[in-house]
Amino acid sequence: MSSPDPQVRAARNLADPSPENKPENKPENKPENKPENKPENKPENTAENKPENKAVRSGSRSRGPVVAVTGAATGVGELLTARLAASEEIKQVIAIDERRGEVSEATWHILDVRDPAIAEKLRGADVVVHLALDLDLETDPAARTAYNVRGTQTVLTAAAAVGVHRVVLCTSAMVYGALPDNDVPLAEDAELRATAEATGVGDLLEIERLGRRAPRAHPGLHVTVVRPTVLVGGTDTALTRYFESPRLLVVAGSRPTWQFCHVEDLVTALEYAALEKIDGEFAVGCDGWLEQAEVEELSGVRRMELPSAVALGAAARLHRIGLTPSPAGDLAYTMHPWVVSVSRLHDVGWRPSWTNEEVLAALLEEVEGRHTVAGRRLGRKDATAAGAAGATVALLGTAALVRRARKARRRF
Repeated sequence: MSSPDPQVRAARNLADPSPENKPENKPENKPENKPENKPENKPENTAENKPENKAVRSGSRSRGPVVAVTGAATGVGELLTARLAASEEIKQVIAIDERRGEVSEATWHILDVRDPAIAEKLRGADVVVHLALDLDLETDPAARTAYNVRGTQTVLTAAAAVGVHRVVLCTSAMVYGALPDNDVPLAEDAELRATAEATGVGDLLEIERLGRRAPRAHPGLHVTVVRPTVLVGGTDTALTRYFESPRLLVVAGSRPTWQFCHVEDLVTALEYAALEKIDGEFAVGCDGWLEQAEVEELSGVRRMELPSAVALGAAARLHRIGLTPSPAGDLAYTMHPWVVSVSRLHDVGWRPSWTNEEVLAALLEEVEGRHTVAGRRLGRKDATAAGAAGATVALLGTAALVRRARKARRRF
């Protein structure tokens, strides 16, 4: 889901030059003694030719919308900004972040999305895709909530104030909740039964509440909500860290199911939303799902099965004393089904480019060499010990990690 890159906000870089101040946009500074009788030797992309090229490009896009993207410098926001900037269906892309990104074709504004001044930066936009979220496992939960909720509230209010007619919010299919009695798959209009016990899910539920209230408070403003399944591709979440463990923890009596979403597919779904080919609330992910046994066979990683009380109790204890970033609520999403239909996107012609099997393979390649237990990254030495001990959340956590923490406290 990038933070996307989904994460702790980078320090502001207000000194970044705006596109109009870059040296290549100042042909008057070029030497004046260049031979005038050889125009044919000028490269086609010289600064002198850029205004013409931009004019032609702008003319060919005169019918498309102006789309603003928050969180545009990294992760999913950066990928979407680049895709929209290259699309002939988009008239202009406004990119907003706390630092300047690499997509030079976009118009950049450097500021925090909680700043009310964002309203003026959104003026003239038809659609805003809000991707400036912090879902980093290591962020202080209170600070994370303050950023996510206040940022979303500010963007919605600012967009309505300057006449933007649609805001696209990106949350997660985790808002449906992972429960033993869930349908497989869930309908996209199923009740949201998640609680705030898993990392960031409370923020996502509040963001969705803000999205539902906004059209009532601001008539004329429409809100689209995109809910990706387990997001893979440069992401770092409790669910991707699950596959960094030497053994896959399986809680006895549980029924895990896995449905992935590659960031490339999320970007194309967000593009559909930005172009208003789809609206309302919808999920995005691969077709179908994988059972736990299939995941183990495809990954080659064996399971470690534990009683529910042991696994949940150890996870809660480790998180409470600050040794792991993942609360016990994260375990529910590895225990119970929460796969969802993606029929709404299918109905408008969208298809995923990735299968669950392909995304799992990409994830395993991405996490190769990393070692995680109970959501906590370990060094190579710790990981070797973990493997020898069984590498389970409960046993390793309550034994090695808690013992180490007590020794450290005694030293001070």
